[in-house]
Amino acid sequence: MTLTVTNTLGRREEVFRPWSPPLVTMYVCGPTVYDYVHIGHAKTFVAFDGIKRYLSLIGYSVYHVQNITDIDDKIIKRASDRGVSWKEVADSYAQDYLESLSRLNIRVDLHPRVTSHINEIIDFIGKLIEKGYAYVAPSGSVYFDVDAYPDYGRLSGNFNKALWDQGEGVVSEKRHPYDFALWKAAKPGEPWWESPWGRGRPGWHIECSVMSSRYLGSRIDIHGGGSDLIFPHHENERAQSESLFGGPWVKYWLHTGMLTIRGEKMSKSLGNIVSLRDAINEWGPNVIRMWVLTSHYRGSLEYSEQSLGQAKKLVERLRDIASDVVKRLSKEEYVNYMKAADVDELFKLRSLYLNWHAAMQRDFNMGEAAGSVWALTSEYYKYIASSESRALIAFTYKMLVDFNRVYAVLDDIFERAPMAPVASLEDQLIDLLVEVRSQLRKNKMYDLADYIRSKLASYGITLVDKGEETTWKRAG
Repeated sequence: MTLTVTNTLGRREEVFRPWSPPLVTMYVCGPTVYDYVHIGHAKTFVAFDGIKRYLSLIGYSVYHVQNITDIDDKIIKRASDRGVSWKEVADSYAQDYLESLSRLNIRVDLHPRVTSHINEIIDFIGKLIEKGYAYVAPSGSVYFDVDAYPDYGRLSGNFNKALWDQGEGVVSEKRHPYDFALWKAAKPGEPWWESPWGRGRPGWHIECSVMSSRYLGSRIDIHGGGSDLIFPHHENERAQSESLFGGPWVKYWLHTGMLTIRGEKMSKSLGNIVSLRDAINEWGPNVIRMWVLTSHYRGSLEYSEQSLGQAKKLVERLRDIASDVVKRLSKEEYVNYMKAADVDELFKLRSLYLNWHAAMQRDFNMGEAAGSVWALTSEYYKYIASSESRALIAFTYKMLVDFNRVYAVLDDIFERAPMAPVASLEDQLIDLLVEVRSQLRKNKMYDLADYIRSKLASYGITLVDKGEETTWKRAG
């Protein structure tokens, strides 16, 4: 199978060939920390975490950088409205962002912050001025000369200069109304840093060019973000970076689709923003992850009870099956001979496994891949759960482990059961308590039996009685 990706630059599907395999460098635009991160951010952050995890699964080593914009007009305004320092605002919401990522089991290798890279930003801007791509205005602001970069507009497909005006800076001091700010001269009461052009602070777009190239180099494999960033943010990043480096900068531009609520785009103006921490508290991090990773990253995604409910159901089924498989593999002996029906089922599973990979290899089509995951859960309850073939159960385990390397909703279960599962002492003690409780029930000592059930429940262990047989599972 050959992995293909849809490159926003050119809007076509291309074979994935990183600059220096097996290394893959990936930069994803992080948040501007002036408010709590919301569920729309999660769609992008979880999607790229899933992409990174799948690339790792098939043999690539991914280095993932995701910035934090901790100085910006919005941060300054929020601080002014509250009567606090801009740094207090930025630090508070940056902490919320990092905690949310941790709860969602998102792994980022480096989180650079803008204010830690002012010197590098000034140096980058200085080189653009030297090469004739930027100029200093009388106010001390520095602007990028868009007309000096002839390929401007190709990433977004926006070639109409009349639509390029981004409202940045003072029009009267710019060569063209659509030139954008690299350095903003300080205004009274605003934070500032010293520069060769006077006191000021970085523009929005320059920061990502500087931090991404500082840590990933002048040629990056994947640059990602929400589709709302294509213009002007990513268009401007590409222009200033390729102007400085003198050639192609990003090989594959990948963008996530928008989040909708009741069919409308989530936005502050509509008052339908859902904070990420509220969504996690309501649904749990595993459900949020599965909800995002069972839809195509480029498509829109509806935030609704129905769609999240489906994700919750799938997570619950996977966790129940994974727990059952781990327990069975720790107890059952090897069976060298497989019945014909077992062999047939094994080939069904192999087909599902290959179909999952085939979907993921087609531009990380997670929506289609989810069909194979659902099918695995159905096959398990239909046949595998009652099979005595260890080989069949072991292959189910392998599928679950590989799927989980992307979905990451079974980590706690598999941490207790490495690749060669052995029942932990904790599991054995729970089994013993369940046996003792069964004996108490047979002897009609229901008070003590109920006490064991309630104590186990307080530790996150749920007992399920089916007639005289009792099984247990950990809360998800």
